[in-house]
Amino acid sequence: MAEERRRRLTGLVVSDKMQKTIVVRVERTVRHPLYKKVLTRSKKYKAHDEHDQAHEGDLVQIVEHRPISKTKRWMLEKVIRQREG
Repeated sequence: MAEERRRRLTGLVVSDKMQKTIVVRVERTVRHPLYKKVLTRSKKYKAHDEHDQAHEGDLVQIVEHRPISKTKRWMLEKVIRQREG
């Protein structure tokens, strides 16, 4: 039941150089309040990857988790798409 309340985000892995940690860039679109232009905003999250499944360029889904370290509050849920090449 607690699983359903956790936030889930989808983003692109931009770094997998750390052990058991990936950096995921999540993009969202917002509309400028005055000029009404659609802007893309992004934020980077550190996520725990226990088995080193995800690599740079993969599309992944991360789920909110208890604090694992000073900056890690997310955990890798699944790899949606592997990088091409």
